[in-house]
Amino acid sequence: MKPWSVVVLLAVLGMLGRELRAQETDLKNWYSDPFFALSEGFADCQVPLGPFMTRTEMEDDAHYRVERGTTCWLAHKCTKPNSYMYDAPIAEAIHAHFPNPHAFDGTSVWITVQRRFVYAEGCAPASFDVHALQQQLEAIPDVEQVFMRVSTTAHGPLPYKTLAAPNASLADPTN
Repeated sequence: MKPWSVVVLLAVLGMLGRELRAQETDLKNWYSDPFFALSEGFADCQVPLGPFMTRTEMEDDAHYRVERGTTCWLAHKCTKPNSYMYDAPIAEAIHAHFPNPHAFDGTSVWITVQRRFVYAEGCAPASFDVHALQQQLEAIPDVEQVFMRVSTTAHGPLPYKTLAAPNASLADPTN
C-alpha cells in the first residue's frame, strides 16, 4: 500500500467515526409520531423531548415498539392491526377540538401521541385547570390514556425530559 493511500484511508475512517458519533447524539423523530405545541405562552418553559431519540435508542426500541403496537390488536382492543396507526387521526382530532389559539394563553403545552397515549407536557400557571384539559383529551375518540406532565414553574426539575440535553442536537426537527 502506498503511503498516500494510508493517509487517505485514515482520513476517511476519521470522517466516518465523526459521522457515527454525531448519529449517537443527534435526536430525530424516527417514527414520525405526532408532536406539536398546543400553546407557547409560558416564559422560559423548556420544550419536551417528546418522540425524539438517537439512532441507538430507536434501534433499541424498534422490537419493543412492534410488540406494543400489535398487542392492542391481538387483544381485540383495536380494529387496526397496530395501535400506532391511530396516532395521526388522534392528533388531528386534538387540533380540531382546540381551534381557539387563545384558549391556553399563558401556558406552554406540547402534545405527543404514541400508541393511542397522549402526553401533555409543559408549563402552566397554578390557576390553569390541568384536570379539565386531561378530561378533554381523554374524550378524544380512540385515546386510551392521557399523561399530564405540567409544571407551574419553568425553573427547577420538570416532570418531563427536555430537548435541552447536553451534547445533543436536533436533527431534522420536521420529522
